[in-house]
Amino acid sequence: MIGKICGTGAYVPAHVVDNHDLSRIVDTNDTWIRERTGVARRHIIENDTTVSMAVKAARQAIEQSGISPEEIDLILVSTISSEVILPCTACEVQKELGAVNATGFDLNAACTGFVFAYNTAQAYLTAGMYHTALIIGAESLSNLINWKDRSTCILFGDGAGAAVLRAEEGAVYPAVTHSDGLKGAALTCMSRHRQGRNEEGEDMESYMQMDGQSVFKFAVKKVPEVIEELLEKAGIGIEEIDYFILHQANRRIVEAVAKRLKADIEKFPMNLEEYGNTSSASIPILLDEMNREGRLKKGQKLIISGFGAGLSWGASLLEW
Repeated sequence: MIGKICGTGAYVPAHVVDNHDLSRIVDTNDTWIRERTGVARRHIIENDTTVSMAVKAARQAIEQSGISPEEIDLILVSTISSEVILPCTACEVQKELGAVNATGFDLNAACTGFVFAYNTAQAYLTAGMYHTALIIGAESLSNLINWKDRSTCILFGDGAGAAVLRAEEGAVYPAVTHSDGLKGAALTCMSRHRQGRNEEGEDMESYMQMDGQSVFKFAVKKVPEVIEELLEKAGIGIEEIDYFILHQANRRIVEAVAKRLKADIEKFPMNLEEYGNTSSASIPILLDEMNREGRLKKGQKLIISGFGAGLSWGASLLEW
């Protein structure tokens, strides 16, 4: 048995903060941001929450899949930025959807989160424990950003993406994942009870802190390596892959990965210009865009790959 994606969905807030808006807050400009990141705009919550965005993306995925919420028996939500700790986000989503037969829990794997959630769902479906899984990546990163910190506020946005997987007969495709906790200090965000204050009395440690150079070097080295490891494990060539759907962190990272793999950049779709880095939501938002635009065809082979805090990274092979 294998879990096949039968529906996708996505939601981003209507409120847009573009680079010109940020230039009024921090010392930056549109050209500087675009050249270094590829980001032009990001969508930021006003009345939405992580839960409400997850629910809206999930409803789209459920509608497209043609199932009822009662048919879902597993809900996995990847998030680092939910407004609720207890109950978990997945249980709040279950309540709102009326998915009364579903077991739900959250995953915290930051920007690799959707890949890990996908792999977890596949493991359960393959084992026969569940038949229909709803996986969601949802983030309200604007709540974790210091809007006076140019190194982070230019990068991140809010949003959610979802996919429904149903178990069916078929070959199980491989996945490869790694973590390196020794290098976790490169990207951190402490809980409120450990917060520290700067000279202005701001709670600095509760904001995301990132060593951008270290994260960049990590990504451009480890992502090509994990994709090559996955291809070797699957026994297929890179030319057989139709699309590489990478976490949308930085245009230069995606371009560097394509170059190191000696693969056509056209196989590496990007939408970070519009949304910025939405952490675990970035892969499913992009997947849904491609699906609804008709770019994904039955039988195509895709690789999804995430990388980020932990440090963690991974890649999974799937057939559309």
